Amino acid sequence: MAANNKYENNSIDVKGMIAKNKQSKSLSSITEKLIPVVLFLFAIITVFTTVGIVFTLLSETIEFFKRIPIWDFFTGTVLKPMSQNPEFGVLPLLNGTIISSAIAMLVAGPIGLMAAIYLSEYASDRVRRVLKPMLEILAGIPTIVYGFFAFTFVTPLIRSFWPDVAATNILSPGIVMGIMIIPMIASLSEDAMSSVPKAMREGALGLGATKLETTFKVVIPAALSGIIASFVLGISRAIGETMIVTIASGSSKNFTFDITQSMQTMTAYIVEVSGGEAAAGTTIYYSLYAVAMTLFVFTLLMNLLARYVSRKFREEY
Repeated sequence: MAANNKYENNSIDVKGMIAKNKQSKSLSSITEKLIPVVLFLFAIITVFTTVGIVFTLLSETIEFFKRIPIWDFFTGTVLKPMSQNPEFGVLPLLNGTIISSAIAMLVAGPIGLMAAIYLSEYASDRVRRVLKPMLEILAGIPTIVYGFFAFTFVTPLIRSFWPDVAATNILSPGIVMGIMIIPMIASLSEDAMSSVPKAMREGALGLGATKLETTFKVVIPAALSGIIASFVLGISRAIGETMIVTIASGSSKNFTFDITQSMQTMTAYIVEVSGGEAAAGTTIYYSLYAVAMTLFVFTLLMNLLARYVSRKFREEY
């Protein structure tokens, strides 16, 4: 009798386990079907956001070019949006943006690459674990802090041995932007060089190459796609920088190649116009979108170039 009760209890337990298993499987199947939908919605949000940004920029830019000829905008060397006879030539802004980015890359390129070579090829694991996070701390500093650093420290320092430098100039923010993007170039380049197989290094050393020859003739050519991509992304970061040039370079819309003088970049102009001085619906208001569209296309081309270079020179092992 007791044995029969035992078997009955066991059968009841098994039935309950089967029912619970079916219930959990049904919930799991619902979850599995729901998760891809949720992830798709999150992914499509980014697409719609990009489309919305492009549509807004494009529609307002078209309105600007209805008032100002596109040829005058892209070839004009005078930008006087607030004068009685306003002129809207974008070349002073393009000039300031390119010069500041070039100065930044002259600073960040060699320093970032040399730092990456040391971290990848010469530093011990212990040193690398300490130095790389310290280097990347620079990337976490707010850009407005960099801007005040350029204006209150770097500019006076430069003027102490180069008196011709103006109080606001393009040289100081260019240097500080270079300091800011060093971690990006160093980190990405170091990752690219670290991904080169050790067998290539050992083969070069086995053939009698020195450590330096192995680095420059084997490792760097093998990691060239990643290094070039880091440089292009660094340039894109410099082109899109706002606060450093706004604070340290001033708002003079000069079309000049004298790095000791004040210039204005496209991002700084956008900050100036969006500060509330331009009434909605005016030509200067629409010029904000024309400059923003130019900057958007500029950075988009740089990012496309980075992707092309990465694919063109990619080495697969």
